Amino acid sequence: MHGVLIAESLRVGAELSELPLTVLSLRRVAVSTPAPGQPSAWTLLSFETDVEPERLAARLSEVLDAPGYYVDFHTDSEVFVVFAGRVFRYATGDETGRAAAADYARSMGVPESQLDWGDTD
Repeated sequence: MHGVLIAESLRVGAELSELPLTVLSLRRVAVSTPAPGQPSAWTLLSFETDVEPERLAARLSEVLDAPGYYVDFHTDSEVFVVFAGRVFRYATGDETGRAAAADYARSMGVPESQLDWGDTD
């Protein structure tokens, strides 16, 4: 399972030490259209893990800051888009499922340009 986590999306004081994540890459990027309260640069952690996707999604939903942040990851057949207190799960390629997650993201103040999660690597 692969995903991307924005380090700045974690609530202050949050910790994910009990989940074994393998960091594939770590990079800093400028954000062209940050939402109100978001920094203008992010630290992106591309990761992979063998943790059960439901467990990972539940744990991430507990530590993400709100509003305006999410983390996405996918298995071979499903996509997970996780917000603070809310998880969207849909089959790869399911436009209705993706649209529901995107609509929720918009309602949480995520700019259109940040609705760029994919269904695969």
